[in-house]
Amino acid sequence: MKSDLPKVLQPLAGQPLLGHVVSRARALDPASMHVVYGHGGDAVRAALANAKLQWALQAEQLGTGHAVMQAMPNVADDELVLVLYGDVPLIRPETLRQLIALAGARAMSLLTVMLEDPAGYGRIVRNARGAIQKIVEQNDASKAQLKIREGNSGIMAVPAKLLRKWLGKLKNANAQGEYYLTDIIAMAVKEKVKVAPLIAPYEAEVLGVNDKAQLAGLEALYRAARARELMVAGATLVDPNRIDIRGEVSVGRDVFIDANVLFEGKVTLGDRARVGPNVVLRDVSIGADTVVHSNCVLEQSEIGAGCSIGPFARVRPASKLGANVHIGNFVELKKTVIADGSKANHLTYLGDTVVGKGVNIGAGTITCNYDGANKFTTTIDDGAFIGSGNMLVAPVRVGKDATTGAGSTITKEAPDGKLTLTRARQTTIEGWKRPEKKPR
Repeated sequence: MKSDLPKVLQPLAGQPLLGHVVSRARALDPASMHVVYGHGGDAVRAALANAKLQWALQAEQLGTGHAVMQAMPNVADDELVLVLYGDVPLIRPETLRQLIALAGARAMSLLTVMLEDPAGYGRIVRNARGAIQKIVEQNDASKAQLKIREGNSGIMAVPAKLLRKWLGKLKNANAQGEYYLTDIIAMAVKEKVKVAPLIAPYEAEVLGVNDKAQLAGLEALYRAARARELMVAGATLVDPNRIDIRGEVSVGRDVFIDANVLFEGKVTLGDRARVGPNVVLRDVSIGADTVVHSNCVLEQSEIGAGCSIGPFARVRPASKLGANVHIGNFVELKKTVIADGSKANHLTYLGDTVVGKGVNIGAGTITCNYDGANKFTTTIDDGAFIGSGNMLVAPVRVGKDATTGAGSTITKEAPDGKLTLTRARQTTIEGWKRPEKKPR
């Protein structure tokens, strides 16, 4: 990968390759999950420290068979072992369930794939009746065998008792000097243990990663699959090739998503929600009929129904907007709650703020919530009108139906229903001259 980051930690759709494999395996509700690790092991374990995995160190990289050996001491004989690969992230749980169903006490199953270009893959060798006889690795294959298009994915389900016995018989008499897991296929055939093949429905499911170009290719396949899911769910995507989905996205009816939208974490879009171009949505829920205009960033917040956000707005974590709220261009919210029908349409920062219903916040208003050590709350009650260019110095309250004059710095409570303003007397200085640059 030409990277300091171990291959299985290379990011795909916002999470490590290995993270994808673990999450897809977990969907099968396994009795246990074992990760065999070697290169960059400390980083790998740290990255998945909260995943409830069992770890097995492969101190020397002596092949796939040797790798599986490292995990087997913690596997009981009566279990079924499903072997997956940390750099094959797009395998579907549905396919794995089919593979598992083919295995039994005297049967193992193997996932194969039909390839346009099988270069680099072990070839599936079948007899005249179509039964699998063995797998031949690329470097050990004859010219005739290299013409076989059916490749080995390496993914298999094997009864643990049989697997343990076969692993003990593996030899490394091959071009690579490695213990190939695939050699157990010939052992199974010799012992008349059924080898049940399953051809992968989609080639993408078994594609691995060996360089950054292949990683980008899998990213494109992942993106296309997730875009298709959204469209099948009823969303309109202006260009399915120009969205990125790095998490879980759910959509209501008649959702519209423009180009260059990035989804991260858990995102919910209500019925008829519209998302403009160049928008980042990270762990947010957006209500029905809300419009997020272009070039906005929304994260870890809840947006109500019928809102208008942006363009060029930022909604930071722990913010919550009620229905029909307007947040305009170059407005930033942080840990702010805004009730129904309120508006902040221009050039405003609201941090640690609670805004009531029907409030209008004028352009250039700032809630001064931080004294350099502590954060304080600004409260703006229902129906208040905040003049343009206000500095609201927290902790402070603006009362119900109160009005503050443009250009005011409010440091004390503004009473209900009254006009409050703070301005110095305007003065014109006679005889004043604007400074001039001195000639060189």
